[in-house]
Formats: sequence, structure tokens, C-alpha cells
Amino acid sequence: MEANDQARYSDTVRPSSSTHVARKKTVGPSVHLLAGASGGLATAIVTSPLDVLRTRLQSDFYRTKSTSASQLNQPVQTNQRTMQVINSIYRAEGWRAFFRGLGPSMAGVVPATAIKFYVYGNCKHFGAKMLGRTEDSPFVHAQAAICAGLATSTATNPIWLVKTRLQLDKTEIGGVLTRRYRNSIDCIRQVFRNEGLNGFYRGLSASYLGSIETALHLVLYERLKTSLHQSLENTEGTRSAFLDEFFHWVSTSGAASSAKLAAGLITYPHEVIRTRLRQAPMENGRAKYTGLLQCFRLIAKEEGMAGLYGGLVPHMVRSLPSAVITLGVYEFVLRITGS
Repeated sequence: MEANDQARYSDTVRPSSSTHVARKKTVGPSVHLLAGASGGLATAIVTSPLDVLRTRLQSDFYRTKSTSASQLNQPVQTNQRTMQVINSIYRAEGWRAFFRGLGPSMAGVVPATAIKFYVYGNCKHFGAKMLGRTEDSPFVHAQAAICAGLATSTATNPIWLVKTRLQLDKTEIGGVLTRRYRNSIDCIRQVFRNEGLNGFYRGLSASYLGSIETALHLVLYERLKTSLHQSLENTEGTRSAFLDEFFHWVSTSGAASSAKLAAGLITYPHEVIRTRLRQAPMENGRAKYTGLLQCFRLIAKEEGMAGLYGGLVPHMVRSLPSAVITLGVYEFVLRITGS
């Protein structure tokens, strides 16, 4: 009975396993593009308001002059500031402002998810060969996730910079609040003219640091997914195709959200640092934040350690369903395509 159970478990789990996906030679860029981008595009649209809110809370552009660093350390003040930003966006800029930066965000989702999952899957395959380990090894998962994070950050940083600039867009002329950038194209032109090509890669160092989050997330996801698969298989009897798909969804979504929560809480400060580094220069053309360590020290000095966790709640509220949708759809598409 044990041999039969193991064989049945192997046949059931393997189609949805990303390890199996990485091992198959038929997996190509188009499959990863479809699987990853399908969930990513839906997530970008649905969670755009939370993304705008998170970005503005991470920035210091929208902090009132009367708000001190000590006040930011208090949960009540943090909640009040969140509501103030929401009300300010709606009353001063209208509901469309909650979707500002959506164009660059959607434009970045397709290449980002394609690169991330393609590099991750193939690095697991080649990494296991080079290191003499199995593709189930946590070390193999970690090196593949770091490679995927570095490749994705390098390729898509200009897109996320433009998105951040648009979400934070404001300038004052004679006491009147106006927009600095008319649209994405105008933002690209101004960044290139005023800051040069290097301007599009501001915050890249923090993005590289964020590869640690990618590694933690995917390693934990692989471990938790396997454990949940085994737990569900050990408790089931004969089940229908619908229940089989439901159990796949439960194990994938549970693993994705739990892994994202843990990885996000541990590495969140890099999100704030990245946003600050991508902010537009001040009116005099000087950037307030000039480097990774300088930004970290200045935030800690002016706002305390709480400043490094600005926007954490909307970030997690957005990130958890995002992880569930993206990985869930990714696994589902790979499974139905037989990859």
C-alpha cells in the first residue's frame, strides 16, 4: 500500500510542481509569459489603489509639516496619516489618481513576470546540475530566486522608476499644487534630460537588496507548497477532478500568502528605501537621498526606525493577494498546458 500511495502522490503532485516545470525541456518563454503575466496583469489593475497609497506613505513628499518624527512612531498617527492621504487623493485629484502609474505598472508586469519565472525555472535546472544537487534543494531554490530577482530588477527598474514618479507627482508653483509630469512619455523625457540615463536606475541598489525577499519568498513557497500537498494527499480518499483542482489551489494559495507575509515583514525596509531613492529631485535639482546607506541613515535619523516601515499595511494588503493570484495562475496555466 505504501508503494502505491507514493506512486499516486507522485503522479498527482508532479504536474503542479514548479520543480517538474523547470526540469521539462519543452518549457519556453511563451509559457512562462502567459502563466506569470496573466495573474500579474489582473493583480496590477485590482490592487492599483493600494499600490498608490503604499507608495505615497513610503515617501516623505506627502507628509505635512506639522507631523513630527515622534508622531510617526505612534500607531494612531500612522492610521490618521493613512486616512489623510486617502482623503487628500480623492478630494484633490479625483478617483483616477488611485490608478496613477498603472500604465507603467502594467507595462512592467509582462516582462517582469516573464523574466522572473523564466530565469527562476531555468536556474533551478542548471543550478542543480552544476551544484550536483536535486531541484528540490532549498539552496538550489535560493540561488535561482536571487538570479531571477537580479535579472528582473536590472531589466525593469526604468519602468518602476517612471511608475513611482507618476504616483508621487506633485510640485508647487506660487503656492499652487500642479503636476510635474503630463504622462509617462513626458516623465521619461524629463528624467533623461535632467538626470541622464543613470536617472532611470535610481533605486536599483535597493532593488538588488530586495532579491533577498524574492529568495525568501520562493524558497518558503516551495517548502510550504510541498508540505501542504503532502498533508492534503494524506487526508484524502478518492476525489473528483474539481476537488483535485481545489486542493491544488488551497496548497498553492496558502503557501504563497504565508511565504509572502514572512518574507515581506523581514525585508520590508528595502521597499521604503527604494521608493525614496526613486523620488524626483527637489526643485533645486538636488536629490535628498543619494545612496542606499545614506538613505537608510537619514530616514532612521529623521523619522526613527518606524519610518522604514511606512506604508507596511497597504503593502501587505496588496502583496498577499498579489502573491496568491500570480503564483496561483502561474501554476494553473502550467498545469493545464501540461508543462
